[in-house]
This record gives sequence, structure tokens and C-alpha cells, in this order.
Amino acid sequence: MALMPVTDALAAVLSAVEALAVESVPFDDAFRRVLASDLAARRSQPPAAMSAMDGYAVRADDIATIPASLTVIGEVAAGRPFDGAVGGGQAARIFTGGVVPQGADTVVIQEDTTRDGDTVTVRSATAAGRNIRAAGVDFREGDVLLRKGERLTDRDLSLAASMNHPALPVYRRPRVAFVATGDELVMPGSALAPGQIVYSNGYSLHALARAEGAEVIDLGIVGDTLAATTDAIRRARASRADIMVTTGGASVGDHDVVGRAFVAEGIDLSVWKVALRPGKPMMHGRSGGMRVLGLPGNPVSSYVCAFLFMVPLIRTLSGRNDVHHPVEAAVLATDLPENDHRQDYLRARLAPQPDALPLATAVTKQDSSLMAYLASAQALIVRDPFAPAARAGSVCRILKLPL
Repeated sequence: MALMPVTDALAAVLSAVEALAVESVPFDDAFRRVLASDLAARRSQPPAAMSAMDGYAVRADDIATIPASLTVIGEVAAGRPFDGAVGGGQAARIFTGGVVPQGADTVVIQEDTTRDGDTVTVRSATAAGRNIRAAGVDFREGDVLLRKGERLTDRDLSLAASMNHPALPVYRRPRVAFVATGDELVMPGSALAPGQIVYSNGYSLHALARAEGAEVIDLGIVGDTLAATTDAIRRARASRADIMVTTGGASVGDHDVVGRAFVAEGIDLSVWKVALRPGKPMMHGRSGGMRVLGLPGNPVSSYVCAFLFMVPLIRTLSGRNDVHHPVEAAVLATDLPENDHRQDYLRARLAPQPDALPLATAVTKQDSSLMAYLASAQALIVRDPFAPAARAGSVCRILKLPL
């Protein structure tokens, strides 16, 4: 079977994928959820002209010549408007957030005044409009301020609340079921027998999925048997997972049974063996409404494949606008040899440079089993198939890894 180009594999993974169902959630459940519709303001902010300072609401014409003595006719506090109007020679005591009374067109800060009973003396002229927040200066009723497909930030939640929305329409979170395969795997903290290794892949993949807003279902470790693997597929279906991710058993050895289990369970594979490094033996298929990703067992291969394929799939199901990782530019710190027929993703460290692109240094060892080098990397240097040798100082393409 010929190796599938990375772009074709990603297109197959995302083919016919639509955002999940819409649900309305309270604000405390909306952080980092994805908006399912444009959000328009249901009110103007502020709804009326309001004072930005503590002081006196007056007419600018009355204080054009200073000092000016005015009669205080009332008081305005936040939430307690003044029913009357400010006329010639008059002032209203006003506090921050108070509605500017009719007739007044400026607010004199209290530090520029002296009060004696019902008389206030203004010692500094203040132009019309000063210290006043005009009605609708922030936004007006009907303004669309948040867009469908945006992932809600903490600031967005405050804005949506100010827009007077009691709840927010968002897409349902994708449910991702993870299964690790391998007779050799034991849990962290175990006493290792000969030939055993500590299970580690799942923890980075779970965190990666959660960071993208998914719900994680951990189906544990299963042995390298067809029965155990098919049972895990059935448990993933029963959990109503939108995505099932397996790690390990994706190659063609006698003990690599994941592909056979997929076929036995009627999963039609659209991807198997991709022209990338690391991660060639990656699989993708579909079982009803559940998408299936079969990732390699080597920890670096597993993570890079999850980053390249699982993350965009989660984002698409989540209804996000920003599905793909942004490709950025950097400068190579060292020479790189020519590439072969596979697209290469070199783990790299980044160093900022003043007024220049960051410096990308490929880690010295790129073996797909070396977790310490992956953990120390901040980016992947992308090398096209058959890319010629690249010299230090030349521009390269990078994908930044999550921090």
C-alpha cells in the first residue's frame, strides 16, 4: 500500500465531519466553549450617558468663567437617577456610574470644587462632554460582538453578560475515548518485570484533548489480542464516544491487532500508513457516528499524530473556526540534511530574537521513542517530502506546540 500524503490523510480525517449538536449553557459552563451562533447585544452599554467621575453635573456654559458659584439641586448615585433637570446656574452632585441628568453636559471632578451647603464653587473650567461616558459608547443594541465558531474567553463571558444574555448557545463537547494496547504496558509506579514498560502516552493525549475542550473517556489498557481489542471498540461505542483513539498495535506485526480489530468490527479504514515521520502507521476510519484514530505506540509518534490529526478533528466537531494549526516562520539555527519521501516533523526548541524571527534548533535526537526530547521541544519544524538540504540562517516553517 502506497503511503498517503499528510494533506490527503488530514482531508480524509475531516471529510464529512460536522459540528455537534447545539446546547444552551449557563455562563459558568461556557468558558472555552464554542459559540454556535452570532451573538448580538440585547441592550446598549451604557444605556444612558453616565458620569465617569465623582463630582458635579453642570452646564459647560455656566463654568466658562471661573470661579463660578452654582446651586446644588440634587444628587445622583449609580442606580438612583435624578428626576429633575439641571438649569442655568445649577448643579447636581453626581457619583461615578450615575446617569447624567437632563440639562447637564459636563461633569466637574470634585477635586476642582468647594462645597458650602447648597452652593458649590467651581475653580476649573470643564469642556462639554468631559468625564461623561456617552450612551452606547461601548456597544449598541443589535451590535454583533461575538461570532459563531469563536471559542469563548474569560473576557468574552463578561461581554456576553453585559449584552444581557442569560445563557449561551454552544456546541456540545466532543467525547473522546482512549484505549492503549500492549501486553507490555504497566501503570506508572508499578514494579517492572522484564520486557515491561510504563504506560505514558495516554496522559499527554488526554491533556491535549482536554485543552481542546473535549471530554475524555479513559478505557484503559488492553492486551494484544483480537478479542480484547474488539471489546474495547464496543465499549467505546457504548460510551457514546464521538472519537475513539487507540495507541499501539497500528503496524503489521503478528501482535499488531488493532487494524484487524477495526476490520472485524466493520470499521472502514480511509487512512492507513501516512507519508510522515514520526507516525507512519496511523489509521483512520469510521464506525457509524464514531470516528476512529489508530495511533502508533511510540510516544513521540503517538503525540505528533494526535497533534496533527486528533486536534483538528476535535476542533471541527466543536464547531470552531480555527481548525488548523497556524504555520509560522522561524530561522534555522543549524544545517538540516535533505529529506526523503516522507513529510518530516522535527522536534525543535525555539529562542526569541530581538526584532527577528525566532531561532529554531532541531533537537539532537529525533527517535520516536525519546520522550525527554519531545518534552523539551516548543515546536515542530516541517520538512516537505524530498526537501533539499537547508542551511543555518534560512527560513523554515514551524508549528508551535502547546505550552
